[in-house]
Amino acid sequence: MNAEAPVEPGRIVLLTASHRVAPGLLSWPAWQTLRTADRVLCADGDHPQLPYLREAGVAVEAAAPTAQELVDACAGGRAIVVLATGEGDQALTDGLARMAGSGRVQMPDLELLPGSYDLPGARLLDLVQVMDRIRRECPWSSQQTHEGLTKYGIEEAYELVEAIEDGDRDELREELGDVLLQVVFHARIAQEDETEPFSIDDVAGTIVDKLIGRHPHIFGDEHAETPEEVKAHWLRTKAVEKQRDSVTDGIPLGQPGLALAAKLASRVRTAGLDVPPPVGDGGIGYDLLTMAVRAEAEGHDPESALRAAARAYRDAIRATENGA
Repeated sequence: MNAEAPVEPGRIVLLTASHRVAPGLLSWPAWQTLRTADRVLCADGDHPQLPYLREAGVAVEAAAPTAQELVDACAGGRAIVVLATGEGDQALTDGLARMAGSGRVQMPDLELLPGSYDLPGARLLDLVQVMDRIRRECPWSSQQTHEGLTKYGIEEAYELVEAIEDGDRDELREELGDVLLQVVFHARIAQEDETEPFSIDDVAGTIVDKLIGRHPHIFGDEHAETPEEVKAHWLRTKAVEKQRDSVTDGIPLGQPGLALAAKLASRVRTAGLDVPPPVGDGGIGYDLLTMAVRAEAEGHDPESALRAAARAYRDAIRATENGA
C-alpha cells in the first residue's frame, strides 16, 4: 500500500501598502505575488488599491476570513494574498499567531510583504492632512488668522533656541515640530485667501527653487571648495534676486536690539563698507551698539553671548535664594 502524500500547507501573504504613496504604485514583488496568487482577499470594499488591481486584471474577493478559515483555504499548496486594511487586520494576525504558537496545526508559510514604502518626509503628508482637518473642524483653529498667530511663531522660535542651548535632544525634536506646525498652519490659512491663495506645496516649491538657485556649486556649473566660497555664491545670487538698493534692505528691524546691531554690522563687513558705529550722545544704547559691532567682528553672536551670561546670572540668583 502506498503511503498518502503529505498535504502541502500552502502560503499566506499579508500585503501592506503605505497610505502615503499613491495607490497602484506597488513594488514589482508585490505585483508578481498578486498575479500568481490563487486568491486575493480584501475585507475593505473601499480599499484605495482595489480599482488599480482590477484595472491590472487581478481579481479581488471581498472577504474577511478568520485565521482558521484562511489556513483551511490554503490546503493543497494554494497561495492566498490578503490585502491589509488601514486598521491592520489585527484579529486575523493575532489568530494566525495563536495557531502557529499552539504547535497543533500544520501552518502555511506566512509572509508579510510590503507593497510600498514611505519615502523620507512621508510623515509630513500626515501633518498636512491633520492640519487640514483641524482647520475645518476645530472651533479655535478655524478662526485663526496670520496676524493672530504671529506671537506664537515668535514664541516657538525662542523655545527652539532655548532647546538648542540646553542641549536637550527630546526637547529639540519637540520644538522643531512646534515651529513646523506654525509653517503648516500659516500655509493652510493662506489656501483660503480670496485673491492670492497659496498652499504648503507652493511654500515648499518656493524654498526648493531658492535652495537650488543659491547652490550653483551643487546644482549648476559653479565651484566652491570652502564655506567662504559658498557664502559668496549665496550672497551674490541673493543680491541678483532681491535687487536691493541698500545692504540694509531686508533686515527685520523688529528683532532684538543686539541681534539687529550684529546683523547690520555683518552686512557692512560683508559689503566691504567702512561705516563706524555712531557715537551719538554717549548714551548706553550707543555703547551697546559699539560692543555688538565689536563682538560680530570678532566672530561672536552678541545676542547668544548676552543670553548665556543672563542664564548664568539667573543661576546665581537661584543659588543666592537657596542660601548657597
